[in-house]
Amino acid sequence: MRNLFFSLTLSFFFFCLGNAQNEILFFQTDWGYNGGIEDFIKKAKKSGYDGVEIWLPTDSKKQNIISKALKKFNMKVIFLCGTNGSIPFKESLEDYKNYLKNAISQKPLAINSHTGSDFLTFKQNMAFIDVANNLSKAHNIPIYHETHRGRFSYSLPETIKYLENNKNLMLTLDISHWMVVHESLLKDQENLVNRVVNRSNHIHARVGFEEGPQVNDPKAPEWKPTVNRHMEIWESIIKKTWDEDKTITVTTEFGPPNYMPTEPITMKPLSDQWEVNTFIMKSLKDRLKQINLN
Repeated sequence: MRNLFFSLTLSFFFFCLGNAQNEILFFQTDWGYNGGIEDFIKKAKKSGYDGVEIWLPTDSKKQNIISKALKKFNMKVIFLCGTNGSIPFKESLEDYKNYLKNAISQKPLAINSHTGSDFLTFKQNMAFIDVANNLSKAHNIPIYHETHRGRFSYSLPETIKYLENNKNLMLTLDISHWMVVHESLLKDQENLVNRVVNRSNHIHARVGFEEGPQVNDPKAPEWKPTVNRHMEIWESIIKKTWDEDKTITVTTEFGPPNYMPTEPITMKPLSDQWEVNTFIMKSLKDRLKQINLN
């Protein structure tokens, strides 16, 4: 009996260890959600998410509401922070630094940063990246820089330049932006895509295409090849992160109108934002089950 108990305990230990090494956490965006923050977090929990990704409010009362709701529903949080491009560079840099410090004080799992601008110089954008990286190292909270139109990372070749000049730069990969920028699913740029994959620890899972940042409905059969292309890239990040014995985080980020295509005149969305986000989460989970079985 003692040997049986020891064997079962050991098996359970290795089962838990394997799950920890292959852990994936899903986050829901509050972008486009019209209800209160507690209702949003409750709905995300009920839908199967592990946490939420939201812009950090500067108001301390709103921060407390978020903190209490996260504890109530046992949910994690990734905070969004960003650079203000409408004010002078030096002021923007100081504002960004203070914003990040405020976010760090809330103890999020990570911070996703909309960093710099495509109108700033390489040196100016690097200054924002350096501020974030220094704070991340000092407080042991990951700060990922999202690939995004309008930011330093607006294109694949431009992003490579920054990766080559800063070994500590880590990304949130939202590949949907580059599908539009390059009018391509980037199948002929695998070498560059792989270099970005190796520096990505967080995923924004939205499906773009050659002429837009978001398909009208990823469940539609005509988008299957496009969805599969995104899944391939996301899967490569997940495998890379698991090989490093790290937890991978994924935010499903289909947005509301005008990201969401709409009918003319009525502006009625062509699909349900919450539904397509949960569809992407479930589809990715199903795909990863096959990896773990093989």
